[in-house]
Amino acid sequence: MSTDDVPEYPLGNTPAEDERLAWQAERFDPVTEQFFRVAGLDNGQRVLELGSGAGHVAMLVSRIVGPTGDVVGIERDGGSIARARARVAEAGLRNVSFTQSDVNEIPRTDPFDAAVGRFILMFLQDPVPVVRSLCRLVRPGGVVAFQEVSWAAFLKRCSQLPLCFASVSLIHETFLRTGANTEMGPALPSVFQKAGLPAPAMTSTMLLGNAKDLAKWLVDLLQIMRPQFEYAGLSQSKLGDLDTLPDRLLHELASSPGVIGGPDLVGGWSRIPAGLSTS
Repeated sequence: MSTDDVPEYPLGNTPAEDERLAWQAERFDPVTEQFFRVAGLDNGQRVLELGSGAGHVAMLVSRIVGPTGDVVGIERDGGSIARARARVAEAGLRNVSFTQSDVNEIPRTDPFDAAVGRFILMFLQDPVPVVRSLCRLVRPGGVVAFQEVSWAAFLKRCSQLPLCFASVSLIHETFLRTGANTEMGPALPSVFQKAGLPAPAMTSTMLLGNAKDLAKWLVDLLQIMRPQFEYAGLSQSKLGDLDTLPDRLLHELASSPGVIGGPDLVGGWSRIPAGLSTS
């Protein structure tokens, strides 16, 4: 598989992925909101949100900045933007808009108070130039904040559960083979500093601590990623019958004496220094 053949986003931009993201957002948003508030997002701010998808994080940010604030979401997929705009309209939000653009080519506008993202840098071939470009889009003293993942501890926690480990390993390996960085969370300090920002303040949270939510999250990911398994040359044989997988996986997780959780959500935030060169 050549580099040219690697898809840019292994989960796709389908309505099914939109539904999965909506369910995921309900569980992840409280932690992301807390992280953004600690990072400095507040009422009345103008915020740039990268990799909007179907708009879940942009809508979360809109609740933080309130009606006097402004949220601009960046998304390259037109179908995702259409679903995001419909969701925003249905919610009656008037402080959220979306721009169709690659994150490497964000048009320059009036300065933002903050630039944020969730699970976006992990899918970029080189996140450093993207983070560096935010220095010309965010005002001096403004915030750059990203929440990413770490799968390492998750793999260890489920290593004694054969079906869970097979499911997690298949998803993890597929991400790796399609170019994603599954340890982008711990890599945030390096990315920020290479981009010219101060070393970020860091947070880490384990989510999906109950068996039912974790089983559904894994099964939904496996279903969405099935086309990528063949693309990446990976076998699903260790999972057994996919029709019975949800019940078997839930039973194994519910019988575990410990909390398995999901990937760690790792956040990093920093402020744009005064006088930082944007060249």
